[in-house]
Amino acid sequence: TCGDNNGAINYKIRHMGGLWTWADFEAQGIPGMEELLGEPVLKLDGQTASLPFANDEFDLSVCIDVHEHLDDPLPVTRELARVTRPGGTVIVTTPNGNEKKLAVRIKKAIGMDAKAYGHRRTGFDVPDLRRLTTAAGLTFRRSSSYARFFTEMLELAINFLYVKLLAKKSRVPVEAGTIAPVSKSQLNSVKKSYKLYALLYPVFWLISRLDYLIAFTRGYAVVVETVK
Repeated sequence: TCGDNNGAINYKIRHMGGLWTWADFEAQGIPGMEELLGEPVLKLDGQTASLPFANDEFDLSVCIDVHEHLDDPLPVTRELARVTRPGGTVIVTTPNGNEKKLAVRIKKAIGMDAKAYGHRRTGFDVPDLRRLTTAAGLTFRRSSSYARFFTEMLELAINFLYVKLLAKKSRVPVEAGTIAPVSKSQLNSVKKSYKLYALLYPVFWLISRLDYLIAFTRGYAVVVETVK
């Protein structure tokens, strides 16, 4: 897999079975990922987008929220295709880049635009990712999405609190574009707030369940599955 910020999704993926190799383009999250996974995480070169693997090496390649961080996402998409064997699967996830969606407009209105998230762009919608992966030589198989309006607004509120308040009061330096703690020291600096979050989690969980009322809408995180 490429990406994942703090390794939580990678941790879940590993429990699905198989042998995995982990990598990320951003160095700041790698120590935390390695601690969680108990395995090394490769640091990739975001300038060249080159992946240090042989042709056709993997049965499955998963790229988690990387493309929105890149000026030109096509080279890394081609690299994902290159390192995946013929008949193998490439999965790409990104934030939904549809600028017309309500939560996207609310984000911009309160100063939580792409720059606040450390992104080069808002994201990609499914048609965008389909065109991008096709240009990289991959064949579209299917798409899905998650995090609909209620979950997205809940996450926005938490991210806003961290970026605009907690990060500024943190005793540990927090890089621009960081929307949540990515290291143990950063987490410890806001430990009281996260204890409160843990107490309120059942309420947050119930709010996120409201997404089922609008299951017919496309979520604010999109997933495209392709085959080489």
